[in-house]
Amino acid sequence: MKVVAVIPARYGSTRFPGKPLANIKGKAMIEHVYLNVLQAESIGEVWVATDDQRIIDKVEAFGGKCILTSGNHQTGTDRIAECLSVINADIIINVQGDEPLIEGKMLDELILSFKEHPELQMATFKSKIKHLSDVDDPNVVKVIANSDGKAIYFSRSPIPYNRDMRDDVDYYKHIGVYAYKKSFLSQFVKLQQSPLELAESLEQLRALENGISIKVVDTDHILISVDTPEDLRRVEDYLDENSGVE
Repeated sequence: MKVVAVIPARYGSTRFPGKPLANIKGKAMIEHVYLNVLQAESIGEVWVATDDQRIIDKVEAFGGKCILTSGNHQTGTDRIAECLSVINADIIINVQGDEPLIEGKMLDELILSFKEHPELQMATFKSKIKHLSDVDDPNVVKVIANSDGKAIYFSRSPIPYNRDMRDDVDYYKHIGVYAYKKSFLSQFVKLQQSPLELAESLEQLRALENGISIKVVDTDHILISVDTPEDLRRVEDYLDENSGVE
């Protein structure tokens, strides 16, 4: 089973233009992501899919591989799908270019689910929410799963709704790293956007609405997605606090 990781990275960002090239501890963020993904034992190749020559220049300068894509894609998934004709793989991993704390071991855990469940088409992560403020934050996507670890629903609202304020109700954050069978991904991007997807602005709901099961793997790994310059400082603080920690 050949696994290839693709990191979609666009230069234009409404809140943070040039984000993939932002400096973190002396390296561009895209370099942190790329080198961390390379640490996964199960991944054979890593590519950056981008619409900007400045990102290509930076990636090639540190020895990475790039694919130039259209600048018209609405999502990272669509950007990756454009690359499928030139990528030889059974499984595609979608790692966003704003996840500088991604770990190779984490990705190996995701790939393991395909080995254990050959029928699987798509997999992602969840982690237990530790701060109650995140439960009501619409920017923190929540997920609930069944006893087989398959997603029931993703939402920006708190799920489940704790009507009786029970103290044994846990909430889980969805982590937007995906693995797909290549054959499935090529079909997924051809599906029309679904009603729930449009309502929540969450493209993974398109899969659920079309009857596709999504395996949700638990992880304790810490990720800090970078959406703003303030997030960069949070990442650097985390790296300072955990330097030398295995």
